[in-house]
Amino acid sequence: MNKFAVIQTGGKQYKVSEGDLISVEKIKGEYKLGDKISFDKVLLIDDGKEIKIGDPYIKGAQTDAILEKEGKGKKVVVIKYKAKSRYFKKRGHRQPYFKIRIKSIK
Repeated sequence: MNKFAVIQTGGKQYKVSEGDLISVEKIKGEYKLGDKISFDKVLLIDDGKEIKIGDPYIKGAQTDAILEKEGKGKKVVVIKYKAKSRYFKKRGHRQPYFKIRIKSIK
């Protein structure tokens, strides 16, 4: 059985194992490629024998990751339109993200 954890970042929860490559919302702060990022909001850890569940987080638990890529997602187009009143607005948005590789779960 593989050790895994459930972490929270950017208002979302992710199930991660060591070596996983996941895409998360951009984290505030100055980060460069190759930087170490630590997540202390760990909700659950399962090592195959024992399951630890937080209330809401596990005290002292931490997940370490390395920043591998920084980018923007696909464009989302938002259109506002009202018929017969010459009202039309078109906006585009690209959500920034980090691709991170999970190194360790403690």
